[in-house]
Amino acid sequence: MRAGAWPPAPEALPVAVVDNHCHLEFPAGDPELTVERRLADAAAVGVDRVVQIGCEVDSARWTADAVDRHPTMLGGVALHPNEAPLHAAGTHDSGLSYDDAFAEIAALARRDRIRVVGETGLDYFRTSEEGRDAQIRSFRDHIALAKELGLPLQIHDRDAHADVLDVLERDGAPEVTVFHCYSGDAAMARLCAHRGYYLSFAGTVTFKNAEGLRAALAVTPLSRVLVETDAPFLTPHPHRGAPNAPYLVPLTMRTVASVLDIDLAVACETVAQTSETLYGPW
Repeated sequence: MRAGAWPPAPEALPVAVVDNHCHLEFPAGDPELTVERRLADAAAVGVDRVVQIGCEVDSARWTADAVDRHPTMLGGVALHPNEAPLHAAGTHDSGLSYDDAFAEIAALARRDRIRVVGETGLDYFRTSEEGRDAQIRSFRDHIALAKELGLPLQIHDRDAHADVLDVLERDGAPEVTVFHCYSGDAAMARLCAHRGYYLSFAGTVTFKNAEGLRAALAVTPLSRVLVETDAPFLTPHPHRGAPNAPYLVPLTMRTVASVLDIDLAVACETVAQTSETLYGPW
């Protein structure tokens, strides 16, 4: 099925689940691996639906179009926290100001099959201190948009845990708030669960050096757990470094069930039901 660097298909899950966050607008590097093929490969191993995320203006436009063409795909749109400072400074390649870029995101978010505002949040790894005010402004604007539209918010949080939690507390989090690719510790996981947030675990939870992340998962109620690929990034063990796609979710899902010491079918059924509760019917 897959040549070159692509990992083999894992054993299928006993109950189908949702890839809560992926970026299928990225080319797969093989003309045969179309979006349709990647979705079919995922369905064959028990990943029958995906949430496609477009987090800059071009990918948000792509996402809004793609979800209308693919019935197993819902979408989310936002300005990624690393995009917002570029728009604010007038240095973004698109030439769009922050106000114009956010206005387009807000318009796309109103389309029926766009069910998420995100990924938004704070990233102190890639953006320098000068860009933090623009990131925080953007994060707050997306929080307000999610609440206005009654949509879930998906958060990107990289090296910014305290400030992300502070903004959510001060502004008031949307009713459904999801930490995409959760990266905090166990204490933060407990706090997030207490506040009613959802934690989405990516392939990082399978990495050999991710004991702290597995400890965070271990204290998270299954009812607050989601799974994702963040494809084409964060490929799960034992294929770390290879390309990623939704068909590899079963590797992460098996780690989730193992860490929580829950039967795999029960874990899958719960995660699938949570996904549909949050995002609505596909």
